[in-house]
Amino acid sequence: MARDTRAGSESPEEGADGGTEDGGADGGTDGSPAAGAGDAAGGRPEAVGVRAARQRVLWLTAAAGMAVDQVTKAVAAVAVEGHQPSHVLGGAVTFTAFRNSGAAGSFAPHATPVFTVLAVAVLAFVARTAPAVRSTGWAVGLGLVFAGAGGNLADRLFRTPGFGRGAVLDFIQVGHSGVFNLADQCVTFGALTILVQTFRGVPMRSRRDTSRPAAKALTGGR
Repeated sequence: MARDTRAGSESPEEGADGGTEDGGADGGTDGSPAAGAGDAAGGRPEAVGVRAARQRVLWLTAAAGMAVDQVTKAVAAVAVEGHQPSHVLGGAVTFTAFRNSGAAGSFAPHATPVFTVLAVAVLAFVARTAPAVRSTGWAVGLGLVFAGAGGNLADRLFRTPGFGRGAVLDFIQVGHSGVFNLADQCVTFGALTILVQTFRGVPMRSRRDTSRPAAKALTGGR
């Protein structure tokens, strides 16, 4: 009887030890704070790398677009402006210079200062949004929009008749379309790229970034 009683008293202790080691303290320790900290520590460098890569794509796209636009306008100011229109590709494309003080299609030609302010607003929006971009498609689209707005803004700031009132130099005509420049095409293709990303359901920011404000609200900002 004594042996039975002792055996009975040992078994709860063994059960308690086994429960503590297998499922209790150790299980909780492995699953929560330490693992979460490890994931966070591993995730942060990766997130920073993705953010930096997308920003490089955005700003390289913007810089390339603006450079090509300004170089082609400089060539057009010398080789096209003041000359007879020249036709290439069987007349499908015509190079003819046109000073446009309004928007695309010569819309609102007397509102040049308004378009100057709008261009500055677009550039400020893209610059402020750039650090949050996590998608290559969004980076390319926003970079093209920045290039187009910046290219035409340079014309409005530095071309005649004066600062902030300059006329944009258009010099390309396809078929019977209106005359445009490469900055206009950057804006068009940038907007199309953004629309494609939107319809595909590709978020500009990662879901983790968009969930942070809600998480902070639930935890009282901690």
